[in-house]
Amino acid sequence: MADGNTFLLVSNVRNRLREIVGASTNWKDHQQALAERASLSQYLAQSQDELPAKTMKDSAVEAHLPLGSQPALREKYLNYHNSVRFGRILEDLDSLAVLICYSHTWNKELKRSPLSIVTALVDKIDLRKNIIYPDCDIKFTGHVTWVGKTSIEAKMHMSQYHDGAYTNVLDATFVMVARDPENKRAAFINPLKLESPEEEAIFQQGEINKTRRVELSTASLLKVAPTAEERTLIHNLFLNTLDTQTVSFRSRILPPNSVWMEDCKMKGLEICHPQERNIFNRIFGGFLMRKAYELGWANACAFVGCRPTLVAVDDIIFRKPVEIGSLLLLSSQVCYTEGMHIQVRVHTEVLDPLTRQHSTTNVFHFTFCIDNDIPSVVPQSYGESMLYLDGKRHFDETMRSQECTV
Repeated sequence: MADGNTFLLVSNVRNRLREIVGASTNWKDHQQALAERASLSQYLAQSQDELPAKTMKDSAVEAHLPLGSQPALREKYLNYHNSVRFGRILEDLDSLAVLICYSHTWNKELKRSPLSIVTALVDKIDLRKNIIYPDCDIKFTGHVTWVGKTSIEAKMHMSQYHDGAYTNVLDATFVMVARDPENKRAAFINPLKLESPEEEAIFQQGEINKTRRVELSTASLLKVAPTAEERTLIHNLFLNTLDTQTVSFRSRILPPNSVWMEDCKMKGLEICHPQERNIFNRIFGGFLMRKAYELGWANACAFVGCRPTLVAVDDIIFRKPVEIGSLLLLSSQVCYTEGMHIQVRVHTEVLDPLTRQHSTTNVFHFTFCIDNDIPSVVPQSYGESMLYLDGKRHFDETMRSQECTV
């Protein structure tokens, strides 16, 4: 894409978003701000045809994180191992994706946008480099690559200045949805005007991504039975754990260089304070991603006994918003291993302490690797077997994606 039309520092992205929607900077004023936003419904389009088409250049954004030239910023991003905290990068990507989508839908005649644009899912984040230096400047670029009637795909790239040049660190694809000012129903967004064969190819890839997501959802193990090949795999895993001395279905023995899935878990709890709210006074999606990533990384680290390297983030779905004051329960599970790779699934849910009801909010999938072969994880129950197969599917999809970009 050509150079974008919006340049800013990463630290100013969320401030810009507050200006766009008219969000309150003080928690005590949030109810008044929400009431004022409700009046913006009159500016919503009744159909997509009412809205002017926008180009990919209209939504192009470039944001800089000057870790090299502004050392004071490093404290927030630095981890114990003198590298960059990837969880912080996830927060920045989430904010940037929202800003890109607001840039696409921006109406210069209005002081505030009537749209509430929120993250629906993270389609894929692929790491191109294993090291992110804590003392070198980082640049984020991105733009809208596909639109439907109420949903938007934004693709972003992160590069870092090292040895005299910027080199690509990661590629990320987010899908956002537009809602009304009160975030209660879907809202129409501007169509996308394609200006070159290159942009047509980019848009077509967005269509392919959408079709793939529908197919994966349709084939979900929560909806349909495993394939014949997957059933055979699970049965062979089961046979490998039987005790040949007892000839009993109940007596199970752990194969060599293996770990029961039951022993590959880690849990966490977060009390959701106002400090972590987004511009719509719910918990910031980037914060949820950071917490899930850090728990998943810790789970993988404890499992292999060394520092794992992130390979990809895959298929993060935001099922429902997390309200301020919620008790957020996080559960991480190493669900599949192959060679030097670890597939980790993190499930988050909100607990209502008054009703004791649990509601799933997010599911995260992370792929890590180390320099040595990793023990196999072995399921015992049918539920664990489905987690194993789901992990294998995500791992296979990640490996295919990595091969396509080589």
